[in-house]
Amino acid sequence: MDRVFARFIDKFGGLVGRQEVPVSSIERYRGKLPDQLLEYWAEHGWCGYGEGIFWIVNPQEYEGVVALWLKGTKFESLDTYHLIARSAFGDLYLWGERTGASLDITSCLSRYTVHEPLLSREQMDKDLRSFLLSAEVEYNDFDDLFKPAKKKLGALRHDEMYGFVPALMFGGPDTLEHLEKVKAVEHLILLAQLAELKPYSLSDL
Repeated sequence: MDRVFARFIDKFGGLVGRQEVPVSSIERYRGKLPDQLLEYWAEHGWCGYGEGIFWIVNPQEYEGVVALWLKGTKFESLDTYHLIARSAFGDLYLWGERTGASLDITSCLSRYTVHEPLLSREQMDKDLRSFLLSAEVEYNDFDDLFKPAKKKLGALRHDEMYGFVPALMFGGPDTLEHLEKVKAVEHLILLAQLAELKPYSLSDL
């Protein structure tokens, strides 16, 4: 295990729901995602960390999710994006084939954040390491609700997340009482259809 991933695991810990990554999946994304990420897949699989607060995922399972979220936005033609990781609450971390770790989506609020794009493919592995080193448990914990949600609703499987019902975009409250354990893909597809994807503004902070 290299030092970057070792630091990432030390920070998050709590590995859950590991799935072995088939060689066919690694080859499917060769040249599209960083070689370093594919090496991590081969060694560590697709897996949840921090007891399920952060997941490194199979992008193929989320192709429909990404397509719906980006439909009609400037990102649809800007790059080809793949979901490489997500949080327990549906924070989506997208990787652009040309722009790297340049786009995050907070699905429950229909907000996005753009990061400085890469300048060259040679920087891909470096950008991937920076992405992992910058990931923090607290940034993926919506209003410190992860531990209470896990205690009330149970641990997440690899295909599950905690979602607000009714959705926040419908005016639902962001409280523990309105969190449910839901299927991740289905819930993210639902959220993508509720409101226009907009950039974060100062009023959101």
